[in-house]
Amino acid sequence: MKDTTQLYIYPASYAHEHGELEQYRASYKANIACKEAIEQAIADHYRDNCLSTEAVHQVVEQFGYDRMFYVLANTVRQKDWDGRISRDNKAWAKIIPVYENPDGFGYDRNVYFVVDRSHPGLTDLFLTQARREYALAQEKKPSVRDSLNKNAGQQVRAEKPKQHKGRNDNRVN
Repeated sequence: MKDTTQLYIYPASYAHEHGELEQYRASYKANIACKEAIEQAIADHYRDNCLSTEAVHQVVEQFGYDRMFYVLANTVRQKDWDGRISRDNKAWAKIIPVYENPDGFGYDRNVYFVVDRSHPGLTDLFLTQARREYALAQEKKPSVRDSLNKNAGQQVRAEKPKQHKGRNDNRVN
């Protein structure tokens, strides 16, 4: 079942100030559910010292790339000290906007959707696979410009025989 809750990246204080607490709460619950799905997918698909790419597909199918990457970026940021997470993934996580979300006592609410039931090395592997799968999916998608150029090319080819035929008719006369 696909979760269609819109990702809300701003902290609770911002949501409160802007009358968006309902969206914040729904997104926050979905973030926690996504974290649990990532942990379950890793547990389901890690066998014989190998993490199947099906783990990534299982989570993407349910939550999509945006929420999955948001949860993973938060996880990596919260575990910035952990040497079992690659430098590449740490650098990637820094470009994803994840705002601090302190509660009334000053604790960060984002810790509740940190992937922590899985070994950090497996979480890192999952993220690496997810980033690779996303890049492959983007390569397969034609850009809007490519689609327009392709359609324009088809129109030009369709018009060329008419123009060519017309020129031949002029030469014959």
